[in-house]
Amino acid sequence: QVQLVESGGGLVQPGGSLRLSCAASGSIYRLNAMGWYRQAPGKERELVADITSGDSTNYADSVKGRFTISRDNTKNTVYLQMNSLKPEDTAVYYCDANIIARAGGFREARYWGQGTQVTVSS
Repeated sequence: QVQLVESGGGLVQPGGSLRLSCAASGSIYRLNAMGWYRQAPGKERELVADITSGDSTNYADSVKGRFTISRDNTKNTVYLQMNSLKPEDTAVYYCDANIIARAGGFREARYWGQGTQVTVSS
């Protein structure tokens, strides 16, 4: 079975930095697009950034110039470097990935991590 595990969340002061990681494991044939979403209390889940298998990236306007998404295909891992953090960045951050698993007929499916809390506060 395929799973995504996030790490790197925590409490940081405004202006600080955090680096989130999300590692995919299991019977993976191919890892396609990966991304990060976030959900703040009382709000809908929103896209933060995503990255294709060819390393093309896309960012929400609210994080452009502050966040950087990257991936290491040798480790099946996607990263989110977050700089100049603001209180409004506080949310649970989820990674997602489109994965072709060896089980189930080699069909692409979307997987989600369990989420990691990021709190920006003084």
